[in-house]
Amino acid sequence: MSDTTDGYFKGRGSQINTHNKFDKYTYSQEYTEVLDEEFLVNHKTEIIYTHPKTVVNKVESPDVGAEYSINPYQGCEHGCIYCYARNTHEYWGYSAGLDFEQKIIVKQGVVEILEKHFSSKKWQPLPMMLSGNTDCYQPIEKQLGITRKILQTCLKYKHPVGIITKNALVLRDMDVLLELAKYNLVNVMVSITGTDESIRQKLEPRTATYKNRFRVLQTLSAAGIPCGVMVAPIIPGINNHEIPNVMEAAANAGARSAGYTIVRLNGAIGPIFKDWLLKNFPDRADKVWNQICDSHGGDVNDSRFGVRMRGEGKMAESINQLFNISKKQFMKNAKRFEFNLDAFNHKAGDAQLSLF
Repeated sequence: MSDTTDGYFKGRGSQINTHNKFDKYTYSQEYTEVLDEEFLVNHKTEIIYTHPKTVVNKVESPDVGAEYSINPYQGCEHGCIYCYARNTHEYWGYSAGLDFEQKIIVKQGVVEILEKHFSSKKWQPLPMMLSGNTDCYQPIEKQLGITRKILQTCLKYKHPVGIITKNALVLRDMDVLLELAKYNLVNVMVSITGTDESIRQKLEPRTATYKNRFRVLQTLSAAGIPCGVMVAPIIPGINNHEIPNVMEAAANAGARSAGYTIVRLNGAIGPIFKDWLLKNFPDRADKVWNQICDSHGGDVNDSRFGVRMRGEGKMAESINQLFNISKKQFMKNAKRFEFNLDAFNHKAGDAQLSLF
């Protein structure tokens, strides 16, 4: 539960609920003396259960680096202010702002649907990304364990799976990850945006500390589980100077690969981020906003594939150079992970049934 201090919702990234573009009506606070803000904003996290027909999503974006994804949860209590997935909450009838962090949609029956998918003779195995939209190890996973069950199903069918997370909870599943790694079926990317905890607490309020994320890399690497670091997103004026620090610490922890993206504030994320920026960094808000615009052709968002995640212009070029120099200095042996696609067995379910 979040505390409210001087109108600021502690423990939450977004401080507002933006209008859902699919809604016909909006709510507003006209008379403060008779309508309390509590009526408009509920600070508690609400879990909403749904029953999907499919769980494996075809990734249509050619610059994501994955062809399929699976997301056991929609919405994310981590509260990262910049999260591009915020916009998807509008399709569920909620706001991309506080609703995204407070109304978590849980998909039920995921394993059964996934088993049916893997058992199909038509399915040709390709790397599947866990957390392609929202973090599969967000707080509710500790209670429900859906991500763990997905990994166990991937191990059963020997299906390749990639993970990206900001949560140290991934270490809970070391036993399954170790087995997957034996067949070269898993790669874990840990998202680390800096080393300054005071920034993290504002930027990503309910994520694991930076110290714990480096510990995740160290633990995975020591166990022989392929892992890397995603320095993403880079926000000019907020964390771009942290690139060398993150790369050095990640390399020392055993990261084998690295990547980065530049922040882009598409859809409702623009006003959500700007409100957060003005409240947390009023002294440099204009400068940060303008530098983000400079990285995307004068706007805070650029949807062009191949350009949107790296940006363009002088600021984007300087970030790219700093990342490449840091990678060359601290990760000389970094290389792209290649999944094993030959171990997949779509008859694994039949073999299990034969035991009975």
